[in-house]
This record gives sequence, C-alpha cells and structure tokens, in this order.
Amino acid sequence: MIKIKSDAEIELMRESGRITKQVLDLIGKSIKEGMTTKDLDIIAYNYIRSCDAIPSFLNYNGYPASICASVDEMVVHGIPSNDIVIKNGQIVSIDVGVIYNGWQGDAARTFLVGDVSEEKKRLVKVTEECFFKAVENLRNGTPIGDIGYYVQTHAEQNGYGVVRALTGHGIGKDMHEDPSVPNFGKKGTGIRLKKGTVIAIEPMINMGTYQVEFLNDGWGVVTKDRLPSAHYENTVAITENGVEILTL
Repeated sequence: MIKIKSDAEIELMRESGRITKQVLDLIGKSIKEGMTTKDLDIIAYNYIRSCDAIPSFLNYNGYPASICASVDEMVVHGIPSNDIVIKNGQIVSIDVGVIYNGWQGDAARTFLVGDVSEEKKRLVKVTEECFFKAVENLRNGTPIGDIGYYVQTHAEQNGYGVVRALTGHGIGKDMHEDPSVPNFGKKGTGIRLKKGTVIAIEPMINMGTYQVEFLNDGWGVVTKDRLPSAHYENTVAITENGVEILTL
C-alpha cells in the first residue's frame, strides 16, 4: 500500500533530505586517490551523527556500514572496507540514507576520481540525465511506468544497459515502502502516482550489458561483463504540477 504524505510530513522529509544531500556533498569534496572506502564511511557516519540524525543503512537487515561504496563494476551495495583503496581513474558510487526526526532521506551520486576516461565520464553524465528525464514530466496522475520508460529510452539511446534486477522504491518513515519504481518499462502503464507520494528514483546504468551478478557477501551487485556502472538517486515528492526533489 502506498502511503501518501501530508504537507507537514513532506516538510519533515525535506530536513532528512537536506542532511542526505550534505553528506554526499561532503564526500564529493573529500574523496581522493589513496583513501579507502571505509574512510568515506567514517566521514559519512560522523557527519550524520553531528546532525543528530541516524544512518539509515547501518544495521539495516544486518548491513554493516553507513554508506554503500561501489567502485567501477560494482553496481550497488558495495560494503566499505579498509582493504578497498580508491585508485586514480575509478568511478565510485556512494549511496546514503539518513533518518531525521523519524523520516528517511535516500540519495546516491557517482564520483570521478582523478583522471577518469571519457567513456566513464560519459556514463556518469548520461546516468544523471536519465534521472532528470524521468522527473521532467512527472506530476500528480502520471503512470509509474513513465519513469522507467524515460530512463530506459535515454540510457539505451546512448548504448547502455539498464539494470532490471534492482529498482527504486517508495520512502517515508521506512527506507523501503511501496511502490517499486523500475528503471525500465512502458509509457502509460502501471499505477498513477498521486500528489503526496514520495519515491526514490535511482537509475543504475551499465556501460555494457544490463545483466548483473550478486556477490557471496549477500550485498554487493556487479555487472556480469565487469564493465563499469553508474548510479544516481534522489528522493522525490510528487506535487500537483510536478515534483520536488528533496535531496537536491
């Protein structure tokens, strides 16, 4: 069941969204060659706690960290580690969730480290564009299938694969609520989104095949062909005439 949020509840989600964005901004300023992904996790944890907020991911279904840090071919859910040293030329996707006053924020960005190839830069750029294509015509009454249609169309026009095994999601007091928000689909299909629906839209776009493999750690997801993947996500509230991006 989709939980429609009141104006007052969306106001509270603006605050969790604001902190979520600030964490990603801080990581974007901090990330550099030679750091470990665990270093980034510590930065995120300390900042979230300094805001009197709680890291959503930490201990969520047993997840052991405050962020997901996914390097190159890791699509999502990379567990931060002191053993993973960030190298020049890599792309690193950081996904972070924040609970503030009981309400969730969720967003992801893919960062370029050092001298990144033009191919990787283009992948990251198109992945971000996929998100904005999806929200451009989104408003009260839009069928949910339109989101996936616009993401998939833009990604595939650029020669990329759209991950199908994972989706975006509703969000509110819980990190994952109804509805599921696929990044592929047909325009005009699915439930119609109503004003007050809050969802996390998160294109996961692969340089090669859309197919992925799940790692034995129970979390990590990698591209089947081991080509790079990029991730871009925001928490979005549906309004009468458009959307409000709560994590931007």
